[in-house]
Amino acid sequence: MKTFILAIALLGSQWAEAQSLKPGFDPKEYLDLLAMFDRGRDTPWNKDKVLPISEGCRLVYRSPQFGLENRWDLWLRGDSVGVISIRGTVGNEESWLENFYCAMVPATGILQLNDSTLFKYKLAEDYKACIHAGWLVGLASLAPDVVREIKVYTKKGIRNFIITGHSQGGSLSLLMTAYLRYLDPQTWDGKSLVFKTYSSAPSKPGNLYFVYDYDYITRDGWGLRVVNTRDWVPESPFSLQTLQDLNDINPFKKESFFSKAFLGRDYTELDSSSRQAEETFQLDLGHAVYLKIKKYLPQLVEPKYVPSMAYTPAGVAVILPPYPGYDKEFVGSAMNIMEHHGLKAYYQLVLKDYNIAP
Repeated sequence: MKTFILAIALLGSQWAEAQSLKPGFDPKEYLDLLAMFDRGRDTPWNKDKVLPISEGCRLVYRSPQFGLENRWDLWLRGDSVGVISIRGTVGNEESWLENFYCAMVPATGILQLNDSTLFKYKLAEDYKACIHAGWLVGLASLAPDVVREIKVYTKKGIRNFIITGHSQGGSLSLLMTAYLRYLDPQTWDGKSLVFKTYSSAPSKPGNLYFVYDYDYITRDGWGLRVVNTRDWVPESPFSLQTLQDLNDINPFKKESFFSKAFLGRDYTELDSSSRQAEETFQLDLGHAVYLKIKKYLPQLVEPKYVPSMAYTPAGVAVILPPYPGYDKEFVGSAMNIMEHHGLKAYYQLVLKDYNIAP
């Protein structure tokens, strides 16, 4: 009887641990993530400027800087949830080049970072899925270190992880989520892990087919995208849909009865002009940026680009509209372009929109 009671208690404790992460947006959970982002920046930890954080949250690992100035932190919450917090853009050229390197590449393949490092990745099932080249470089730089630390902490009993980041870190959190979810479960010694993603102020990570795949594998509230409607960063990168981005069966993809009936002679002109614009985007934001990145990653082999710039947002949208008085409190301008993108703006929006006392 005692053995039976012990077994039930053990199962109960395992069930409680599995339930420490729940799907859907939790504003207080997100506020703690904003506080972690705040502590992950390269600014002094001035207590007057650091957002408050819940008791029990502690930083247990900070990675070295990899690739194009990428870095991540591992936090542990008091309820044994690990938080993989990916740093956003920092104030140097290589970090910004990662953002502007936005030619598209396949969502499954191999990237050669240097003469001795091949990064094999799978971020989607659909062969038509494509992603941002610069953030693939960031993912390839960070992922081996992230996997290594997850293994360390799964051996300590941690099974629940939040994957998160703000700005560039938010975009990378989307790719990191897809990468970790598609890894062989044997990577974690066959143990099941729970991943929940908060992508804060992310840009668009890839094309519609990548987004379909991402939204499917994180369905039912496990992949969230938090956006301030005044923020310009989620509008990027430049997006252009051409006829070749459409499904093969789409009647407008080819010169058919439908296209002739609705577009007439304009069909060929529209197709030609959109393809020409796409080629310009790809040249300027692909090969030209790659040549600049070579200064920092001289052995990076240029990947083969996909002829597409049809970028689409990913994740279940958590929209933060402005509250009365917001536009007086946060005034963006040509000299202050990050006002609506900053952590303080997102923090205040959550407090107001969800009626949380500071």
